[in-house]
Amino acid sequence: MNTHDVSAERSSVKLDDVDRALLDLLRVNARMPISELARAVNLSSAPVSRRIDRLERSGVIRGYVAVIDERAAGELHAFTEIRLNGDVETGELEGVLREMDEVQSIFTIAGDPDVLVRWRVSDVDHLQRVVNGIRRTGKTSGTKTLIVMYDWTRGEQLALPTHVD
Repeated sequence: MNTHDVSAERSSVKLDDVDRALLDLLRVNARMPISELARAVNLSSAPVSRRIDRLERSGVIRGYVAVIDERAAGELHAFTEIRLNGDVETGELEGVLREMDEVQSIFTIAGDPDVLVRWRVSDVDHLQRVVNGIRRTGKTSGTKTLIVMYDWTRGEQLALPTHVD
């Protein structure tokens, strides 16, 4: 299935206010127990569990991630705007990008540039190597790279429970 088919399938999912409330809660804390989610939306656990299963099966919920402090992990994050050569389709570059471990997100966007890539690398030299690699594919007509100096992600305000040994 290509990405256009998946997008069409996702857009046909009907969400009600409870679904949207569950999504908002999961955006802040994807590890929130079903019982707490149920209490927050005034339902019992069984229907909330079924709703979450439906949201996962339909592709509305595509996965769950941990929010990592890149500096603490010794990583550098950056974005690269990519302009494609006139005869290159976004899917061709996407195939190359998906094979690269450094790629964290790929966004095809309207306007100029054509693609925005979010990278996770060890340092500036590593970043230069991966961007140069994309340039050497012959699929791009230009790039512009921005290094992240500070970031904030919704949901970070949630403190993890402290473990007592």
